Amino acid sequence: MAVEELQCIIKRCQILEEHDFKEEDFGLFQLAGQRCIEDGHINQLLEIIQDEKNKTIIKSMGWNLVGPVVRCLLRGREEDKREECFLIFDLLVKLCNPKELLLGLLELIEEPSGKQISQIILLLLQPLQTVIQKLPNNEAYSVGLALSTLWNQLSLLPVPHSEEQIWADDYGLCQCCKALIEFTKPFVEKVISDKENKENAKLKDELLKFCFKSLKCPLLTAQFLEQLEGVGNDPFRCFASEIIGFLSKIGHPVPQIILNHGRKKRPWDYLEFEEEEDRQLADSAASLSYLVFVQGIGIDQLPMVLSPSYLLQLNMEHIEVFLQRTEQSIYSKGLELLETSLLRLEDNSLCYQYLEIKSFLAVPQGLVKVMTLCPIETLRKKGLAMLQLYIDKLDSQGKYTLFRCLLNTSNHSGVEAFVIQNIKNQIDLSFKKTYNKWFSGAQLISLLDLVLSLPEGAETDLLQNSDRIMASLNLLRYLVIKDNEDDNQTGLWTELGKIENNFLKPLHIGLNMSKAHYEAEIKNSQQNNQVASMCKGVCSVTVAGEEIPTMPPEMQLKVLHSALFTFDLIESVLARVEELIEIKSKSTSEENVGLKLFKRPCVYQGSTVSCSYIPKH
Repeated sequence: MAVEELQCIIKRCQILEEHDFKEEDFGLFQLAGQRCIEDGHINQLLEIIQDEKNKTIIKSMGWNLVGPVVRCLLRGREEDKREECFLIFDLLVKLCNPKELLLGLLELIEEPSGKQISQIILLLLQPLQTVIQKLPNNEAYSVGLALSTLWNQLSLLPVPHSEEQIWADDYGLCQCCKALIEFTKPFVEKVISDKENKENAKLKDELLKFCFKSLKCPLLTAQFLEQLEGVGNDPFRCFASEIIGFLSKIGHPVPQIILNHGRKKRPWDYLEFEEEEDRQLADSAASLSYLVFVQGIGIDQLPMVLSPSYLLQLNMEHIEVFLQRTEQSIYSKGLELLETSLLRLEDNSLCYQYLEIKSFLAVPQGLVKVMTLCPIETLRKKGLAMLQLYIDKLDSQGKYTLFRCLLNTSNHSGVEAFVIQNIKNQIDLSFKKTYNKWFSGAQLISLLDLVLSLPEGAETDLLQNSDRIMASLNLLRYLVIKDNEDDNQTGLWTELGKIENNFLKPLHIGLNMSKAHYEAEIKNSQQNNQVASMCKGVCSVTVAGEEIPTMPPEMQLKVLHSALFTFDLIESVLARVEELIEIKSKSTSEENVGLKLFKRPCVYQGSTVSCSYIPKH
């Protein structure tokens, strides 16, 4: 029945000119053709399309059959019908109006979701390429529209992260990336062949947009296989290499993009990026830097004369972009790029003036976020190691400036303890090797004002700040032991009164208050323990105005006792520091008194003068 209907419509249209076809004819042709496919009359439909007498009708109306034919191919229920469907599809691509066919194919690409996205893209890429190449004009617009549609759909697919996921390629993203490169190659070659052509200049711009988009997705989040494990077979590495190759071929090689990024005027600023796309350029540039400096793709294009500090400066903005993201696969790349950039530098060689550049302070603050908020232990440790490496590369004034910044901004006891330990290391170097004005005297005292203090005085939460307090006490103990009052190289002994008032005394009061509070909580918990066990439930304990998360009474007692142990530890170190201060002060005082006893007048030519101290014989 459907075949007869289709033949009837075709007979009526055969006697008409193409411009006389009515909208009703298009609708009836599509409906009858779709029913032929659904009813399995594929052979008869193929014969109708192959008939030379129907060529004009197929050219005008045939594109309406592309959707039903493609859906039939995707179902793929009957293998024998599938081959005939492919023949029909090929004929439609060959015979139909390319403009109408282009829009029809792009609509089909936009329809699916999930795993069907890759299936339809892999099916339609080759026909889509053929259709675009048949267009008489506006090829640049058509290529841009096609690439944008394809990228929008591919960006919906999850990017595989592990090696197993990459090889499994469940959503077909890796296959699509490979096919997309083959789709794009002829248009890149066309740009190269005639660079003076205005239409090719527009085509070049569309290809540049596509390359930038690809650097963001999927390459920003894509994980790369270890280089020892068959580099040539890594689908994302191959895709990245091709994209970077395209950039070079169309006149935007790696050095030009990397060295011009961040400047007020860039070679690609004339492109009419949408507002959202323009914001994404930062992600694309960061992705490119990672590919070049960490993965080594296209690094041979960079001039060898660039200094390590200049390369670090180029990359710091990109590292900041990576560390601002919350996805593990992205900020881990920031850590890798930072490590690669820093390892090129010698220790203590990075001048403090670099810290005047925004990204040079933003990156260590980003590392602090990774160290404190990242759920992955290996990445937290990596963040800590990178912060230490960054500190090692700075010169003395740079270290001093960064320490002040982190102490003021980190708001994390563990990070502050880490910074204080680094301060102690710098002071120790100043004692043992070369005198360092930034970690002695007035400069050090200014830094110690930040270190040897309690954020909220005696009411500071000592448990939450225990890491910082212990590090501060250990630093103070070190200074008391290492620096003699007579030498006073660090300036500690001059400021001792202020340190006692601002740090030691409030700490004593805070410890007494905290211990009393936790001892009372332990007593209450023990009294309520029997009731809680009778109820076979759980109890709650409020500490410092906040309720400890619900847990069994035995666990709560352990937590409370652990807190008391921390206070006892702080108290023991505090007592030792005060004991050392007393011993040192007493020793210096006795030494001064002893020296006065051995002072005697010296007569010279009838005049009495005060002599220097004379040691006891």
